[in-house]
Amino acid sequence: MKAKVTGIGGVFFKCADVAATKAWYHKHLGLPVDDYGCTFWTGPTTDKASQQWSPFKEDTAYFNPGDQEFMINYRVDDLVKLIKQLKSAGVQIAGEIEEFDYGKFGWIIDIDGRKIELWEPANEELFEK
Repeated sequence: MKAKVTGIGGVFFKCADVAATKAWYHKHLGLPVDDYGCTFWTGPTTDKASQQWSPFKEDTAYFNPGDQEFMINYRVDDLVKLIKQLKSAGVQIAGEIEEFDYGKFGWIIDIDGRKIELWEPANEELFEK
């Protein structure tokens, strides 16, 4: 079976003032923001899932290469396998896989030159609020 995307893991975007943006979304839309932005937990279900909302500074290098204003983070079921599949299909890989206690991350460049983040989550129950 081929590895695949299982959903949207988050939406990331640039802004002039991260603190002011988070404050505005908290004030006007009720987002419970924290240091990273806002995590939307789905549930109640037996399968935990989250979507991350994160503003970034205008001059962030996190979306490089490219000058896009947004980056989509796709949840995947097997990051290592998917990266191998994409590489063998000629898709440009941007950097090396990085692993943290909340999951593995990899990046690719899409057909239009946009950087895309791929995320294989770790056990999300450990991070539930």
